[in-house]
Amino acid sequence: MDRALASDVVARSRRKNWLLGLAVAAGLTGGVIGMRALLKTSVDAARIRTAVVQTGPVENTLNATGEIIPAYEQIITSPIRAGIRRVLLTPGARVRPGQPIIELDKSLTQIEYEKLQDQLSLKQNGIDQLRMKLDKNLYDADINDQIKSLNINRLSAEVDDARRLLKVGGRTPEDVTRAENALRIAQLEKKQLENDLAYNRRSMSASLRESQLQASIEATNLKVLSQKLRQADIVADRAGVLTWVNETIGSSVNEGDMLAKLADLGSFRVEGSCSDAYADQLQVGLPVIVRINELSLRGVITQIKPSVQNDAVRFAVALDDNRHASLRPNQKVDIFIVTNRSARAVRVANGPAFKGKRRQYVYVLDENQLARRRDVEIGLTNFDWVEIKSGLRPGERVIITDLSEYEHVEQLTINPATN
Repeated sequence: MDRALASDVVARSRRKNWLLGLAVAAGLTGGVIGMRALLKTSVDAARIRTAVVQTGPVENTLNATGEIIPAYEQIITSPIRAGIRRVLLTPGARVRPGQPIIELDKSLTQIEYEKLQDQLSLKQNGIDQLRMKLDKNLYDADINDQIKSLNINRLSAEVDDARRLLKVGGRTPEDVTRAENALRIAQLEKKQLENDLAYNRRSMSASLRESQLQASIEATNLKVLSQKLRQADIVADRAGVLTWVNETIGSSVNEGDMLAKLADLGSFRVEGSCSDAYADQLQVGLPVIVRINELSLRGVITQIKPSVQNDAVRFAVALDDNRHASLRPNQKVDIFIVTNRSARAVRVANGPAFKGKRRQYVYVLDENQLARRRDVEIGLTNFDWVEIKSGLRPGERVIITDLSEYEHVEQLTINPATN
């Protein structure tokens, strides 16, 4: 038979259950309070940077690097084989048009020039002799032709006489035949003489033209060598700055060897390179933005090198303002190649908050200094701007600092900056 529990035992059991219930309730309340504190994490205003959403153009760009180089760099080469006698200017010197740079020893070329002059004189003298010989031969042949014509007239008269005398019995038929044969032989000899005359005229004319052509070739060679001798006075043909000079006095240089480099530091262009991953997007004519510190200069791609070196594609850029005072030779610059453009887009200043994804979360500030998480769609991007396809309106203020450590938080409290 069961016995009833004592009243003090029942009371202790009830108190124990009540204490356990109170402990569970306190734990749940603390958890809720902790979660609410976690979901309302605060950030100091000094840690964040904000930007106002606005409307304006946005250009999509590819990142590249480049180097400022002179718009042109003239290479001055030796026009002849010579020796360096004197170096009149050194690298870094500014030169004027017509100013001497290097003095070459031209003695060997001068001797060759005089030799060519003598050869040309001999050739011209030979042409004169050939022309006189041609004139003499033609004159002699013409005289012989005239003599042969007179001889034919004489033989023709003899044939007529022989035929008349044959009729009266003063000559025999054999005499007539002999006279006719002599006339025929003379006529054939005249034809042969005329043929030889025509051949000699053509042959000698051809020989004369050949000699004249050879003389013309030698005259051209002489003219070319004369021009090279004039060019051997190494002078600047335009204003600029010497960037390199062969300063080895006494050394020999061959025709075509480089003697100096002359650059125009008044105008510049850009040699750029980018990853070959962008090779299919590069095109001649694409606009570019060249960033020099805080300065941005516009330009256009004028040439794309066909080969890929070290996983990079090289290209040339012509600047719209290639004489800007900030341009310096061999200066390293950032290049942004514009591949697309939106003339009127909702945009916000670029910052670490934007990771290159098409959809992501950003924090938008309200008037109560609360930052609320919002899902946005990203469009075109460049170094300065990010296009917002959806999720933001012009006039709203966005945190552009990287807050990825709080990406699970729906709302952030911005603590005011303390002095």
